[in-house]
Amino acid sequence: MGTMRKAPASASARPKDNHLLAALPEAAYEKLAASLEPVTLPLGLSVYEPGAAQEHVWFPTDGIVSLLYVLADGASAEIAVTGNEGLVGISLFMGGESTPSRAVVQSAGHGFRLRASVLRKEFERGGALQHLLLRFTQALITQMTQTAVCNRHHSVDQQLCRWLLLSIDRLPDNQLSMTQELIANMLGVRREGVTEAAGKLQADGLIEYSRGRITVLDRAGVEARVCECYSVVKKEYDRLLPPVPQPVA
Repeated sequence: MGTMRKAPASASARPKDNHLLAALPEAAYEKLAASLEPVTLPLGLSVYEPGAAQEHVWFPTDGIVSLLYVLADGASAEIAVTGNEGLVGISLFMGGESTPSRAVVQSAGHGFRLRASVLRKEFERGGALQHLLLRFTQALITQMTQTAVCNRHHSVDQQLCRWLLLSIDRLPDNQLSMTQELIANMLGVRREGVTEAAGKLQADGLIEYSRGRITVLDRAGVEARVCECYSVVKKEYDRLLPPVPQPVA
């Protein structure tokens, strides 16, 4: 796994590039601001491991973190993704200190982390922060539930389309750096299945795949192929979470 390192102060990564932090009223945000630590999120970084005590929550700004369940034989499957719309580490304010899942950086980027003690103190005050985090948790549970249904009932082609759309929704452009082997691990399917599914999408001009980089060329075309699971998850996030803040000109 990669290693996390504290990021240098940079104007390119701001706490309010994370939509949850940006949605907080200014007074609630100021109570957290001084304790937010900028961090880099390299590909493969393990943000937390199963059963391990979590010391921070993480607010991605331009990276994606995958939540994975790992079986005793080492096989894994993704249960959710989180990017700049949310945070990683809900167990810290939901009453637990750890979780049986693993969180791994799927798409490299940046973010901010906050000590668990700081978050818990402010969460227990109630108010805007608590309300926002509980709504995010409900949206995340919807994504987990829909992923379980999708993995059981829908084709690898549909699962790949769902995964691509959820990923690029959380990125600044339509490109992903990801090998087919890693995608297979995320989806919990054989690599050959991902190769075949990606080949179909590429042959139809919907994506371009080259040397570990996937570019979505025709988003509407991918949306036409995806199962209902993508729209169910997206509608719930849109319903529960505030609109994406627009930068001030």
